[in-house]
Amino acid sequence: MVLNYIWIAFFVIAFIVALGKLLFLGDMEIFTELVNSTFSSSKSAFEISLGMTGLLALWLGIMKIGERSGMIEALSRWLSPLFCRLFPDIPKGHPAMGSIFMNLSANMLGLDNAATPLGLKAMKQLQELNPQKDTATNPMIMFLVINTSGLILIPISIMMYRAQLGAAQPTDIFIPVLLTTTVSTVAGIAAVSISQHINLFCKPVLILAGGIALFFAALMTLFVAIGRDGIGAYSTLTANVILFSIILLFILWGVWKKINVYDAFVEGAKEGFTTAVRIIPYLVAFLVGIAVFRASGAMDLLVGGIGWLVGLTGLDTSFVGALPTALMKSLSGSGANGLMIDTMREYGADSFVGRMSCVARGASDTTFYILAVYFGSVGITKTRNAVTCGLIADGAGIIAAILISYLFFF
Repeated sequence: MVLNYIWIAFFVIAFIVALGKLLFLGDMEIFTELVNSTFSSSKSAFEISLGMTGLLALWLGIMKIGERSGMIEALSRWLSPLFCRLFPDIPKGHPAMGSIFMNLSANMLGLDNAATPLGLKAMKQLQELNPQKDTATNPMIMFLVINTSGLILIPISIMMYRAQLGAAQPTDIFIPVLLTTTVSTVAGIAAVSISQHINLFCKPVLILAGGIALFFAALMTLFVAIGRDGIGAYSTLTANVILFSIILLFILWGVWKKINVYDAFVEGAKEGFTTAVRIIPYLVAFLVGIAVFRASGAMDLLVGGIGWLVGLTGLDTSFVGALPTALMKSLSGSGANGLMIDTMREYGADSFVGRMSCVARGASDTTFYILAVYFGSVGITKTRNAVTCGLIADGAGIIAAILISYLFFF
């Protein structure tokens, strides 16, 4: 229901803003731009889905090997103490636990293309436990909010864009992004836990929190030791080695368990095509809504209004130039990437605004895209409080991005 209202709001606000431009500014091309944006975004939605077909086939095939060989079940047992606290409604040992773990691991390594198929597989398994097939369950909401909060350890794509745009130190956003996305994820988990009455003050969660703190300390030590010039290369190498090792591990595990890994892969890969086709309507709906919102100039008005309000308080407004990226990332990943690149081109890749736009882009993931694709893949229409909790994580990420960017770069 919330997605329904938001989608309608995109079109209504876009029409009002466009009409105002026509009547008061004499912009005769504004409605042409709106209509053209619907055509281009519809085409983009189909191309995105089509482009995902191969990746879905690959990773759903690998996951089928994991299911047949029992590896997913083994992962579920290993993660049970922690995930049973975060997902109390999932039975112990259920394969969804393993799929969730694989999805979150791919996200943390910055492997977006691998994470989506794994996430869709997890949603399908969670849907099997759902007594009301059109309504999101508690585990689905927790899973998606963790996804939308975008916990990432290695922001490879952002560092790549910075390098292409001539940044002197493309990796200087590494630690700020890591800190910002952690704040976003903690806020998202806390919001869902409060709404679902989940007690986070328990031994497994506290152990994990301590482990994360130690990991951050070790990571920063490593960062200082190898220097900024080396961190990008090491991050990319580590992510790729881990990704290929996962594929090989699943295959070898299947061989060890004496299953026909080829047949298992093909069976799982067949699901990739049907899943890609199923999500097309949901992608078209939201990408078109986002496109008209942008094309009308409503996003520019929103950002300008925020800058004006901040200026009235006497606070520094240097960060306002990065707000379009920060706000767009909740709506469209490609849109946020485009705005991030535009910001670096306009202000400079090594400027405060350019760097902050990168930190804001890495703060969290594309909330509405993820909700539309993941829920759409299993036919969920009643999302309950998933949007609210996801936006809380996004808001925390934006605030953290601003404060941390001032701390590191201003």
